[in-house]
Amino acid sequence: MSSPANAWQSFLTSQGAQFNALGEATFPATAANAQLFDLSSHGLIAISGADSQTFLQGQVTNDIKLLAQGAQFNGYCTPKGRLLALFFSFTIDDVIYLQCPRDLIPDLVKRLRMYVLRSKVLVEDASERRVSLGLASDTLAATIEALPVTPYQQAQTLHGTLIRLADAGAQQRALLVVAGEQAPTSWQSLSATFTPSSTSQWEALEIQAGIPQVYAATKEQFVPQMVNLDALNGINFKKGCYTGQEIVARTHYLGKVKRRTLLAQLTGGQAPHAGDVLHDAQQQEAGQLVRVAPTANNGWWVLAECRLEAKEAGAINWQGQTLDFKALPYVLP
Repeated sequence: MSSPANAWQSFLTSQGAQFNALGEATFPATAANAQLFDLSSHGLIAISGADSQTFLQGQVTNDIKLLAQGAQFNGYCTPKGRLLALFFSFTIDDVIYLQCPRDLIPDLVKRLRMYVLRSKVLVEDASERRVSLGLASDTLAATIEALPVTPYQQAQTLHGTLIRLADAGAQQRALLVVAGEQAPTSWQSLSATFTPSSTSQWEALEIQAGIPQVYAATKEQFVPQMVNLDALNGINFKKGCYTGQEIVARTHYLGKVKRRTLLAQLTGGQAPHAGDVLHDAQQQEAGQLVRVAPTANNGWWVLAECRLEAKEAGAINWQGQTLDFKALPYVLP
């Protein structure tokens, strides 16, 4: 376990949390129905200024103008259409926030600032300014009156900005973004209803909801459609140009995507990791793991990017273990 890296982690440590090497909070295992999660292993990039919307419109895959209607997924690509990051994007007080793994943020901030030029735009690491919390329960809508009905819609609460997320099976979920100075008070208040739980359990819910992620180990490995960003309404094919747009559009218009990200489980044993290579029945490379989290029975939930023809032809394996594929909660285009 790692030592607390900042005041927020120090507070959570006083509440019984420990932190692993990934910066994820761990709490004693619980089967509680209503759960509260620390999501500070994912940080926030803040984009502000008079030209912020126009600036981002030329950088990411989705239509930033539609953020007025609710949160959205966005891909941030190289000129060759390969993902450098996958953002969950939303606005608070006219500032656009991009959520992604915290260790990616310094390089992403530096890269984005390179393209600001004379635009009236400020790009900042806001990971200390605001804290992200996760809420999950099969009765979340009854517990929190302000919870929006539709996924990715936002509402303001006494604690902060509440964003309804896609359900993970029977679990209704929400992201709560709280001002950093208010976060300890909000955590203690919410803990009266929700049981503090390990971040890895939230990761498992994200995987069951079919939500991919890009990590340091998988940067520039995927075009957006390979991780189902189109199925998640994270690509707008009618907006103007953005970095990598030509490749993304060509993939869309010239035929069926040959590689997709699928939901699966692995049995217990050695821990898999994002970026691990997958093989088909002939021991040929068939793809790689996109996202990994433990199951409740010592196995692993995984999102696996693989060649569809290889899956149709036979088993897909990770280090000799056959992936047990499950149905995604959404339809692939």
